[in-house]
Amino acid sequence: MARLHSLLLTLVFLLVALGTPLSAQERAPLSDDFGFLRLRNLGPALVSGRISDVAVDPENRSVWYVGVSAGSVWKTENRGTTWTPIFDDYGSYSIGAVTVDSLNPATIWVGTGENASQRSAGFGDGIYKSSNAG
Repeated sequence: MARLHSLLLTLVFLLVALGTPLSAQERAPLSDDFGFLRLRNLGPALVSGRISDVAVDPENRSVWYVGVSAGSVWKTENRGTTWTPIFDDYGSYSIGAVTVDSLNPATIWVGTGENASQRSAGFGDGIYKSSNAG
């Protein structure tokens, strides 16, 4: 009996879903609908986009380094208005930790490999050091 009930519910759902006329659906947006919007960079938003760590220069609070679990290291020198990728040419795209040396802010340490185990965790290939602020 339960199987018959489930089959009937599925059949009703399919009839309703397939029987809806196209005119009852919303129209696709026209390009004029969004003509007033302009494209702009919103920062490190790649596929996945999980932020794993943030480090701020202790001598210049406008400079931040952001490690992305599946998207490298990004640097801003204007408190997040614009971002520059600074780790694209290295072996691992996955970042677990970023820190700025408190005694020498030009020294940046990056630990690769995502530090949160989950179904999409990226591998790491070591620790990197920059002596010129990235």
